[in-house]
Amino acid sequence: MSTVNKKITLITPPYERIAKGYEFVKHITNKTPTLGLLHLAAEVRNHGYQPSIIESDIFDMTVEDVVAQVVADTPAYVGITLFTVGVWCGAEIARKIRIALPGTIIIVGGPHISSMAVETMERFREFDIAVLGEGEEILVNLLNTLETGGDLKQVSGLVFMEKGYSTSKVVKTPSHSIDRNMDRLPMPAWDLLPDFPNAYRPAIYDFPGGPVACIAASRGCPFHCKFCDTSTFGAAVRAYSAERVFEILQHLQSNYGIRHVLFVDDLFTASRKRTTELCERIINSGMKITWSCASRVDVVKPDLLHLMKKAGCWEISFGLESGSDELLKKMDKAAAVDKSREALDWTAKAGIRSKGLFMLGYPGETEETIATTKAFVKSVPLTIMNLTKFTPYPGSPIYRDLYGTNIRDDHWQKMNGMNFLWAPEGMTIDQLNSHYKNVLISFYSQAKIPWHYTKLTLQHPSHLFRLLRFFWVMSKTKLGQLLGRKDAPVQYAKIELD
Repeated sequence: MSTVNKKITLITPPYERIAKGYEFVKHITNKTPTLGLLHLAAEVRNHGYQPSIIESDIFDMTVEDVVAQVVADTPAYVGITLFTVGVWCGAEIARKIRIALPGTIIIVGGPHISSMAVETMERFREFDIAVLGEGEEILVNLLNTLETGGDLKQVSGLVFMEKGYSTSKVVKTPSHSIDRNMDRLPMPAWDLLPDFPNAYRPAIYDFPGGPVACIAASRGCPFHCKFCDTSTFGAAVRAYSAERVFEILQHLQSNYGIRHVLFVDDLFTASRKRTTELCERIINSGMKITWSCASRVDVVKPDLLHLMKKAGCWEISFGLESGSDELLKKMDKAAAVDKSREALDWTAKAGIRSKGLFMLGYPGETEETIATTKAFVKSVPLTIMNLTKFTPYPGSPIYRDLYGTNIRDDHWQKMNGMNFLWAPEGMTIDQLNSHYKNVLISFYSQAKIPWHYTKLTLQHPSHLFRLLRFFWVMSKTKLGQLLGRKDAPVQYAKIELD
């Protein structure tokens, strides 16, 4: 019997999304698993490796908790997925693992690595090897090469530091060619998640009722908005066949009792034909399921929306960004405000809830454009909106426009959409924060909003239980702060609703 260690632990590192003293917010925020790790785990398992997954944020694990679990498992390999905001935390985990398990090879990937691998590997020597882009095939090739003592330079899609006698240099291998056939991928490894699906819930009111699972039915986006980092999946859209998506839905329902699915594709409706076929399969089968997806206002039509509703579509997220046509043009958004208004009206008439995704503080933002957006969101059929604080993510065209090729260490830890890192000409960050709060208050103070959420709560009591727990923990926290820290500075936290 072989005693070769083929264990690989895949980690989503903890990172600070909520200000200290406001941890109670976690009871209503998003806690869905990292789909990329589920795909990687399934792929390496098919090739003889023994994966495990650590979802630190979902289980409120500290860096020390993560390291302790890794040390207890003694894997030969550790894979860490990195968003920009989590790089420093990921490096701390890697550093502690290296001390405790010096023979373990630490591999990193994820959106930040796909856009800034060379700079990250040069700065953080705690990481051994970086995997670029879609990692399933690359990771298997890498592990097989490491197992056989092969040459890493022969593996495409990698970045690593080659150590010489006196210096080290960064090596970047050729890009990995993408296999467009997504049906080849094994079923995501939901079975490796502890207490799935019960412990994994989207933000409160972001779904009608659970249990819930996430699926990426496609990868890539053909559009080129300047604020988007598309370095992981690129512009070429690849998708599961409608038949394969339906098989995954059946698997989730029969094995885990899933009642709602979040399609996390950048553009779920990229193919009208595939969307139509999937909807027809769901309808003809009699499957009882609801689902949410993301689309664009310039690719939906009334007939398709009505078909989607009949197939169980509950919510569509639209990247509306702004109520100003002038600002949309600066973002390289293809659709105008009138098109947004039309699509939202069509969606409402189809009986599907629209979620408006907006951004505040983009270059060119002014008092006038903010006022226009504030008025727009109240004039359209929306009952939920997500207002992001403009963040120039590495890999996006706007990042290069603002900073050139310079890497700003002081910004990486703040790149979570909760901080204004930059202010447009003529405005300050303090002013932006004030406008941010005013836009949200103006929208959510409309009379129709509380009525919508009251109905949703009555229809699906699980939301009420989360809400009550949120208020109970918040009350205890606030009371403790008043009794024990009367002179403590006030901190403000954004409550993430998606």
